[in-house]
Amino acid sequence: MLGRVSYEDLNPGTFLERSGSVYANRTGVIYRDRSYAYAEFRRRAQRLGAALRKAGLGKGDRVAVMSPNTPAMLECCFGPMQIGAILVAINIRLAAREIGYIVNHSGAKAVLFDSEFAPVVRGFRADAKGVETWVQIVDEAPKAEDIEGPDYETFLSEAGDGEAPAEVLDERETVTLNYTSGTTGLPKGVEYHARGAYLNALGEALEVGLNPRSVYLYTVPMFHCNGWCFPWAATAAGATHVCLRKVVPEEIFRLIRERGVTHLCCAPTVLISLYSSPHAKGQDLSGVTIVTAGAPPAPQVIRTMEQMGAHVYHVYGLTETYGPHTICAEQAEWDGLPVEERARRKARQGVPYIIAGTNLRVVDEQMNDVPSDGRTPGEVVMRGNNVMTGYYNDPEATEKAFRGGWFHSGDIGVRHPDGYIELMDRSKDIIISGGENISSQEVEKLIMEHPAVLEVAVVAVPDDKWGETPKAFVVKKPGAEVTAEEIIEFTRRHIAHFKCPKHVEFSELPKTATGKIQKFRLREKEWRGYEKRIH
Repeated sequence: MLGRVSYEDLNPGTFLERSGSVYANRTGVIYRDRSYAYAEFRRRAQRLGAALRKAGLGKGDRVAVMSPNTPAMLECCFGPMQIGAILVAINIRLAAREIGYIVNHSGAKAVLFDSEFAPVVRGFRADAKGVETWVQIVDEAPKAEDIEGPDYETFLSEAGDGEAPAEVLDERETVTLNYTSGTTGLPKGVEYHARGAYLNALGEALEVGLNPRSVYLYTVPMFHCNGWCFPWAATAAGATHVCLRKVVPEEIFRLIRERGVTHLCCAPTVLISLYSSPHAKGQDLSGVTIVTAGAPPAPQVIRTMEQMGAHVYHVYGLTETYGPHTICAEQAEWDGLPVEERARRKARQGVPYIIAGTNLRVVDEQMNDVPSDGRTPGEVVMRGNNVMTGYYNDPEATEKAFRGGWFHSGDIGVRHPDGYIELMDRSKDIIISGGENISSQEVEKLIMEHPAVLEVAVVAVPDDKWGETPKAFVVKKPGAEVTAEEIIEFTRRHIAHFKCPKHVEFSELPKTATGKIQKFRLREKEWRGYEKRIH
């Protein structure tokens, strides 16, 4: 007992307890034409916890949630924690079979879903044997009457106004399960503990300047790494949450203008959609801080957004590191650099978050640190408070990921003399042509500099002479005209010829729900009929 005087377990649920009291009357949540204060935000999260407890759930039970960025999804980042239950936020773009696997693998006892996804729920519901409670979040689509269970608002109201005492959690206990995309096999459940979620949220608030006057817009799905932990970060700061159901450039610009948005997070592809939108003309993003990750941004993307007035932070991480683990921390001397050079430096992945300390290395196959010369490649490895506990019910995959006492990211990078890391590629995306390693990201960054190019992905394709060779899949800017030969010639003027794409195809790019380009789909198409392992 005496130890509790000087020690308390870290728990992100306490952020809402504090802000709900300290900032009780400040606007906590905005969605469309509705808003409510932090005190109401806290009450609703408490009612959700009480409602789950009334439905028979308790400590350690899984609560699966399928929802876009609505207030209900935000409340689910806190409600289950009230009773020690574990949130399983599910990618809403997955197929019924994939979601059914996650629901069953996680052992979910309750499923809360937006009624828009009722058809998907029907596809796996009969096989979800362990689910005892179904709750519909009714927003745009009407309630599906053929699926038993209350709507979300009724579910909360039936819990009454009583505040059930919050469950005391050991900070090392799991609070959320986040499933990987499963592009190379079945999805794996990444376990986040309370301590990691708490510290990563504080790290984000500190690194990007969240405070009680901030207005945070949800352009990253809350199902992705729990929204990169920003639901907890913004709440810790007492900032206003602006929920956004769909990422539409016109709507983002409107909310920035009318709601005074100060912060948002998104993948580089979302930034491209913003500045290439017809609504981008005349937009002034001064005072808006943008955090970008999910894929390495080309310097051109950062440069274009900052020319619109935004301040861009580049962060890097994985699902296994609670989202962001590093930030390209800015140096005062960069301010005097030419805009192109400044953008190039800001496109690097940088250094660990303050809360991650120095727990970041670039190593060779023997776990030796590579030279800090900006040239020698190695694998990026991490450890610390914001690294997952492990993969749920998968000790073999956990042991493999943690070999040598570090988490192995699978990302290939270099360390520069100033200590900043820069990714060269995913290990599976490295192109080996005639025995030479080619970084697809290096080629992509160059092609993005072409004035006619909106987006690009470079992958390895079969080649009779070299084994494999780069191919560029290019999305042209609206109204732009460019040929494959012109793209190839452009690259040959700037990089070694063996790195240049031998083929160029103009087409749309397949993407995940979070805006990542699905290179494996491009590879599958190109290598069909060849004997090659498709990553």
